[in-house]
Amino acid sequence: MELGAGHLQSRVVRTATLPGGATYPIYAVMLGNADPAVPAVGYFGGVHGLERIGSEVVIAYLQSLVMRLQWDSTLHQQLESVRMVFMPIVNPGGMWLGTRANPRGVDLMRNAPVDALEPVPFLVGGQRMSARLPWYRGAVSSAMEVENEAVAEVVSSEMLHRQFSVAVDCHSGFGTRDRIWFPYAHTRTPIGHLAEVHALKSIFAQSHSHHRYTFEPQSQQYLAHGDLWDHLYRKACEVNRGVFLPLTLEMGSWLWVKKNPRQLFSRHGIFNPLIEHRQQRVLRQHQQFLDFLSRAACGHHLWLPQADTRAQHHAQALQDWY
Repeated sequence: MELGAGHLQSRVVRTATLPGGATYPIYAVMLGNADPAVPAVGYFGGVHGLERIGSEVVIAYLQSLVMRLQWDSTLHQQLESVRMVFMPIVNPGGMWLGTRANPRGVDLMRNAPVDALEPVPFLVGGQRMSARLPWYRGAVSSAMEVENEAVAEVVSSEMLHRQFSVAVDCHSGFGTRDRIWFPYAHTRTPIGHLAEVHALKSIFAQSHSHHRYTFEPQSQQYLAHGDLWDHLYRKACEVNRGVFLPLTLEMGSWLWVKKNPRQLFSRHGIFNPLIEHRQQRVLRQHQQFLDFLSRAACGHHLWLPQADTRAQHHAQALQDWY
């Protein structure tokens, strides 16, 4: 933020509090054109405090942009046509404590006011029994946690009033594949903008023919209560005439454990690459996808399905994913 002070805006959206009373700011950083007529792209990380690599990927991309602003005239031109929003550390308290949940023991990805319409896996799908157990949703009557309120406020103020916006939330998780998830998590029913997601996947595959991502609805892996992006997507459908596409980058952490089995004995090692050269490789390989999203947002009018192609994209998406 200091390096890019002349080109970006930043603010503290909320403050997270640790059990001992220490406080940590939750920052939002904005670049580019604030005009509501231009599209927006959002980058989020650190929702789960243990998954530091998600924050590191977002921060590395933001740093790259800030450094390029000193000499890259094409980037300056691009920023005239897009709004870029960053929340690199959504859960600073959980990151400080080294926990998946926030300091109150709540899993932020199980905390939104969305209940699954079909059975969810025990515990993993979200539970209200105890904050001592993982995947705790919070009390039934309580509002969303302050960290989720921060994300919801930034998404609402910066993205949902635009004709097009896309967001990516960077996580690490079990598996040997890097996955791009899109809603829903609370039901296997396809989202209303399935054709748009399929078109986005298609232009990425066409321009990055050797990519290693698996695009899929999160429901294809498991269902869950309280998914924040399900909540914000449904909110977007209620208030906006445009398109809002929330994505989750789920980096396959088993790849790092497979190459360094000793990481299994480290709580951080299960979710993060611990050897420096592997961490650098992870930071490099995902920058391309994050940069693609900003370019796709700028040119959304060129690839979004129109009346004559939307049905075809929708039918192909149903065949591929459902």
